[in-house]
Amino acid sequence: MIKLYELAGAEDNRRFSPFCWRVRFALLHKGLLFESIPWRFTEKEAIAFSGQGKVPVIVDGETVIYDSWAIAEYLEETYTDRPLLFGGESSKALSRFVTDWVETVLHPGIFRLTLTDIYAHLHPVDKDYFRKTREQWLGMKLEEVCANRNNDVLSFRNSLAPLRATLQRQSFLAGSEAAWADYVTFSAFQWSRCISSFPLLEAKDPIVSWCDQMLNLFDGEANKASSWNI
Repeated sequence: MIKLYELAGAEDNRRFSPFCWRVRFALLHKGLLFESIPWRFTEKEAIAFSGQGKVPVIVDGETVIYDSWAIAEYLEETYTDRPLLFGGESSKALSRFVTDWVETVLHPGIFRLTLTDIYAHLHPVDKDYFRKTREQWLGMKLEEVCANRNNDVLSFRNSLAPLRATLQRQSFLAGSEAAWADYVTFSAFQWSRCISSFPLLEAKDPIVSWCDQMLNLFDGEANKASSWNI
């Protein structure tokens, strides 16, 4: 059975990393059995065998892979008899574009809106580390970043126009069925959903309907997570 090391909050079942969620979806898409192992920011020694200090990390027999994109590539290339995550080279290239869009537009937007909520739900062993590293990186207090989020969320919602337009035309980003593009994008919203009660989206937003579909995939796997509503 594959082992998946995933970031956890104060509770073991509060898994909130968008990078870990996309890998979890990929494993479910491939129909692969896996054991989920909770991990926290300060537990670097627990994944030292991977040669670096971040999750997700998977262990598949003697093979150790880290980085969500590298893991997705490994799963696609290794388990060729299972459902495709990308759907061929051209679709893989487009999936890479979606991944880059998520990480450069969607993640920064959500991060700045939910930063204090993330901090509130961390395990006590991680709180000092998280505050110190993030404030050093941002150059300001966590609370200052989120101070104007009621106004900042309006710009964030506007930035989702391409996503909204696509989902008004088709059921999933990948077409008629969900695949990597959907997993990588939805995992960003699942990140917020698992850690914050702040409303990123308006109830009537078409993206919410798509999120509902994603929550119900794989026997409601995402819906079972400790969470708030989107």
